[in-house]
Amino acid sequence: MKYVLITGGSRGIGASTAIECARRGFGVILTWNSQGESAQSIVERIKAEGGKAIAMQLDVGDVGSFDLFRSSLEQAMKTQWNASGLDGLVNNAGYGLFNPLDTVTEAQFDGLMNVHLKGPFFLTQKLLPLLRKDSSIVNITSATTRVAIAGVAPYAAFKGGLEVLTRYMAKEFGSRGIRVNAVSPGPIRTELGGGLNDELESLLAAQTALGRVGEPHEVARVIASLLTSDGGWISAQSIEVAGGFHV
Repeated sequence: MKYVLITGGSRGIGASTAIECARRGFGVILTWNSQGESAQSIVERIKAEGGKAIAMQLDVGDVGSFDLFRSSLEQAMKTQWNASGLDGLVNNAGYGLFNPLDTVTEAQFDGLMNVHLKGPFFLTQKLLPLLRKDSSIVNITSATTRVAIAGVAPYAAFKGGLEVLTRYMAKEFGSRGIRVNAVSPGPIRTELGGGLNDELESLLAAQTALGRVGEPHEVARVIASLLTSDGGWISAQSIEVAGGFHV
């Protein structure tokens, strides 16, 4: 059996990815920071469908906690499944901030950087020895790295950094047989940044070739395909899943 770790798996794209991966036969470890009940509900849903899943708490913005997390992860996999090693890692955890650039504080800037760039960098570094040959890493970025939207400058900047980091990871980890790609969602119906109201949804849909916003499971299917042999010859790519946003 193959195993995948998905950060930020309690809701939105992360939760949908956990469900989709379980349906494709993965044992799933999903992490949560503040939404423990939501994470456990995803675990129970996966188990009800015959899959395997556990939820673990992790603050991706706290690099100092990664040593303990890795030890806890190894112990949990051994205890729950008598398993070791990972075949996939999805760096998905994140949050939104919608502030004009000239009002962003240093604390807000640092918080976004820690979760969206520094965290994925050092978590991947910490978990790299657990990733087996032919495994896959998927970094979740954003269409805001291509299309400038007022109010999301720091978020977009760090997602852009993660997109660049994806190519470097692919270059450096390729000799280990590890593929690394980025998935870049466009407007998706999630709770990121407070979610979508009717006015914002209509505006975003009008700017999308397919005339609507996307759903989390539509992104999850792409992520899951990159984790399986279907994506076996894809690496160092950024794949936008956005329905033709701002084409």
